[in-house]
Amino acid sequence: MRWGLTVPLTGVPLRDHRPLIAELFDLGYTDLWSAEVAGADAFTPLVLASEWDSRLRLGTAVVPVHTRGPAALAMSAAALAELAPGRFVLGIGASSETIVTGWNGIAYDPPLARTRDVLRFLRQAFAGEKVDGEFDSFTIRRFRLEKAPEVPPSIMLAALRPQMLRLAAREADGAITNWLSADDVRQVRAELGPDKELAARIFVCVTEDAEMARNIGRFLIATYLTVPGYAAFHDWLGRGPAMKEMREAWSTGDRNAAMAAVPVEVIDDLIVHGTPEQCRDHINRYVANGLDTPIIATLPTGTDLLHTARALAPR
Repeated sequence: MRWGLTVPLTGVPLRDHRPLIAELFDLGYTDLWSAEVAGADAFTPLVLASEWDSRLRLGTAVVPVHTRGPAALAMSAAALAELAPGRFVLGIGASSETIVTGWNGIAYDPPLARTRDVLRFLRQAFAGEKVDGEFDSFTIRRFRLEKAPEVPPSIMLAALRPQMLRLAAREADGAITNWLSADDVRQVRAELGPDKELAARIFVCVTEDAEMARNIGRFLIATYLTVPGYAAFHDWLGRGPAMKEMREAWSTGDRNAAMAAVPVEVIDDLIVHGTPEQCRDHINRYVANGLDTPIIATLPTGTDLLHTARALAPR
């Protein structure tokens, strides 16, 4: 069984992760996954980790397909594949219009086409081929990696709904998903099929103060699940009616009312919280329902997150 951790930990400087990363494998972790929103980029934490440990699998979850040119993305991935041959997974995804256009000033091409085209470009580039031609969403002229990776990285797609999950099943090595409950895994797995890896970032709040955990969850759910892509995901999962009041309040600009409208049962479904033992048991429900790789994202509660990561190691 795989057991992953999201880095960097909130509020912990990158350089201070070294002692933790050096012991994660011995604690039972198998994977280390980065993220890319508005903090560290996806590659730098993994480059450091590749020098601090030689056993963990390293993955990006995820690199947006719009914010780097295809060639730049291939070069960064090839460099990391050389540092960690055979243990690097490149997770790519469409991200959101807020990040792509609002924060980076880049046009948000249709996400399915862009993700598919970048995936196909990367397959050719990692094979050492010269890529020269038109894709549906961009044109590449005579690009070849100077040094293609000896072991090409696996490529996984961020996928929230059937079309992207089916693309991952057809052409990628697996799918990465986010913001789902343990029971939701069955629906996602059914769409992806049985033969491809399914990974999911799971938000974990280690505290016996349930109200603290739920207040953290209210803020995160109101912030994330009002984004169109996530809203559509939860409509597909059947959670739309439960989130109707939250969405309506958010659309009027009343953030406090939106947070107050998040049902407790939705929070408890989507935010794992409790003692370390209770959190591990909850994460294992995801695995029992068809998840291959849980990627733990520790939420800050005022305690030392380095200690929290150690406490969440599998037993």
